[in-house]
Amino acid sequence: MTTTEWITDIALILVVFRQLREDRLDLKTFLIPLGIVAYVAHTYLDSVPTEGNDLILVGALMGAGAVLGIAGGVCTRVRTAGEHILIKAGAVSAILWVLGMGARMGFQLWTEHGGGADDVARFSVAHHITSDQAWVAAFVLMALTEVVTRLATIFVRSRMLTAGQPAPASNRVAVRP
Repeated sequence: MTTTEWITDIALILVVFRQLREDRLDLKTFLIPLGIVAYVAHTYLDSVPTEGNDLILVGALMGAGAVLGIAGGVCTRVRTAGEHILIKAGAVSAILWVLGMGARMGFQLWTEHGGGADDVARFSVAHHITSDQAWVAAFVLMALTEVVTRLATIFVRSRMLTAGQPAPASNRVAVRP
């Protein structure tokens, strides 16, 4: 693994630890993790192979990412305090996040340095996975899906929380008779 890969993998894991302390839900809550996965996707996702069972592999890992992301978003506390929405990732949310992001990092370490490359090659041949790019695409899209579904779940929950509340006084339009 290159230094850049270590930095991006660790940064993705650390994103949730920032939310272990309750903080306001704001634009940076969304932009930081989306920016990191956008960078990873741009850097490593050249294409999504579609031959053999490549799309099944990609779909399976994206499905796993969606489950982890939605569960992590559900296990994140979302509440209002005055005019602000606050979020706090609990232990379950953090564990799910690290599990998803750590799985990709662990797989990469295992295949590059742990002797797993031959096992993955045999598995790929036996299951008609056509290239290592299918594995790259599957894990990158898994991470992207986990991030997007977690953030979408938190966003939807925050909107549901504030749906019945009147707009803050600063946002109200004065109506004169």
